[in-house]
Amino acid sequence: MTDYNINLLVIDDDDINIFIIRKIAEKTGYQVTMVAKSNGQLALDYLIDIKEDPHKFPHLMLIDINMPILNGWEFLEGYEKLTVPRTSDMYMLSSSVYENDIEKANSYQIIKGFISKPLSIEKLSELLSQVKIETAS
Repeated sequence: MTDYNINLLVIDDDDINIFIIRKIAEKTGYQVTMVAKSNGQLALDYLIDIKEDPHKFPHLMLIDINMPILNGWEFLEGYEKLTVPRTSDMYMLSSSVYENDIEKANSYQIIKGFISKPLSIEKLSELLSQVKIETAS
């Protein structure tokens, strides 16, 4: 489907969900390199380490809400304070059914949408098809 690699960062503390997303990504037909971090702090640390590397910086981030150490909301607060040279498509991916979580996700300009778990092959394919790759570094 593409001749370029799409970097996917999954921020979720559920190993089973990470495994499922990895398997789904393999079945989309896109070239996806997936990195998973089990909480928002580890994700922020990772982004700080790679923020200057256009070959590693994520094109797409899927962020769980409920995690230890730094939850999804706290990750977003920390991310907004980072100076990053490029943007990522960011989505909240959660099993939460609370309307206030969906409204809160929509209140962030950097969040493109709220996705209910479980993630499907069709939904991930749709998200990957919308990723804009900066070809110039």
